[in-house]
Amino acid sequence: MDELLLGIDMGTGSSKGVLSTPDGRIVATAARSHAMSLPRPGWAEVDAEAVWWNDVTSLARELVGRSSGARIAGVCVSGVGPCLVLCTADVQPVRPAILYGIDTRATAEIEGLTDRFGADEVLRRCGKALSSQAVGPKLLWARRNEPASWQRTARWYSSSSFITARLSGEYVLDHLTASQCDPMYDIHARDWNREWADEVAGGLPLPQLAWSGEVVGKVTGRAAAETGLAEGTPVSAGTVDAWAEAFSAGVREPGDLMVMYGSTAFFVGLLTEPRADPVLWTTAGVEPGTYTLAAGMATSGSLTGWLQELVGGVAYEQLVEEASQVPPGSEGLMMLPYFAGERTPHFDSRARGVVAGLSLRHGRGHLFRAAYEGIAFGTRQILELLDDDGPPARLIAVGGGTQSPLWTQIVSDVSGREQAIPKETIGASYGDALLAGIGVGLLEPGTNWSRISHTVTPDDSTRDVYDSLYETYLELYPATRPHVHQLAQLQEQTLPS
Repeated sequence: MDELLLGIDMGTGSSKGVLSTPDGRIVATAARSHAMSLPRPGWAEVDAEAVWWNDVTSLARELVGRSSGARIAGVCVSGVGPCLVLCTADVQPVRPAILYGIDTRATAEIEGLTDRFGADEVLRRCGKALSSQAVGPKLLWARRNEPASWQRTARWYSSSSFITARLSGEYVLDHLTASQCDPMYDIHARDWNREWADEVAGGLPLPQLAWSGEVVGKVTGRAAAETGLAEGTPVSAGTVDAWAEAFSAGVREPGDLMVMYGSTAFFVGLLTEPRADPVLWTTAGVEPGTYTLAAGMATSGSLTGWLQELVGGVAYEQLVEEASQVPPGSEGLMMLPYFAGERTPHFDSRARGVVAGLSLRHGRGHLFRAAYEGIAFGTRQILELLDDDGPPARLIAVGGGTQSPLWTQIVSDVSGREQAIPKETIGASYGDALLAGIGVGLLEPGTNWSRISHTVTPDDSTRDVYDSLYETYLELYPATRPHVHQLAQLQEQTLPS
């Protein structure tokens, strides 16, 4: 075992690391749990120093210690995104990181920038409409609302590029993440739209662009002392966690589509050419010259976690067992899973969760199954939007939620789709290790470590009940939206200052 590859991913609820051999064999794994902060309705933040950097240094030290003296040939880091980390010139955060689309604070800036540049022109140049997933409006929000922090800001990062900078000292952003910094990146030119970027970023320098696996620097002496990595270890650019996970799962050809069962739900499919879509996200891909089409729900596993806490921390396995005893349709109980607003397809920061049909005879098993079914209905809605270019040839399910056979079965039953489950479910950190190996030249660019374990197939006996309830699901959001918006506004008004 002469050389190893290190991949680290910073997810919404935890950070994970993996040491792998160049042929994809896993030598060691490690994880650190953490939490995001929700200081106000619509806000989602993380202390980049105390959470992300501490997680990375801790994981790196542990895994280097378990390397049996083998050389770490390369390191690559992914993270939730796209995020906004405002930093001083020496890469010290000036405020907590503003998270991806679940942070919806920049509503006014989204509207203002859309008016400023024109909705059609934004869609044409960026491949998607401005939404809470875009970094540009959040940069503008920070300029307008936090002048003291802005005055200290010299550079801006996403989660992975912040870590790359701390490891190597380089100010670099991968193309995929940059293509979600709308309206600052031109999807067709695969470069910064400098006119718009200079206006939005208020004169802050733009990071150099690189592809996700590309080696952009080496571990500095200071970073080596903190991480245990050898000084001079090559560092790849990294990327957003969902795309690193798709890469790890073998989403490498047009027609492949990843469904990620995480704290949020995410969808990534490969495109041959960029496609402009007002409710989906066209991005640059992980590999040079590629494109992807993506979508995301604001809550998924975080909703089941909330329910588990709500019922007193009952073991997850117990809740799943109780939910499995409830028939399809949860005996007339339906849940809209918009507990943190919603991204695709509504892009509604004031959407809220709705539990419809609740009666005194329903128990926690009904609620838990209704949550699974609500997420599944949302998944079906997104899959149908992604079908515009034809249904995907292969749907690959990844993420921690795939460890729940009930959840994956419900999604297949509701959507009518087969799902291939990879044998290796470590996730984005495994994709990071693969990217590191490609970046340093140990592996050919087309190397694919993914192997399929089994396939989940729809149960045809549930089709009629779920098709009927899906129509109700589609009607429930517009029917309740005015009332839910009123309640969301009340939540905002009653927030302590």
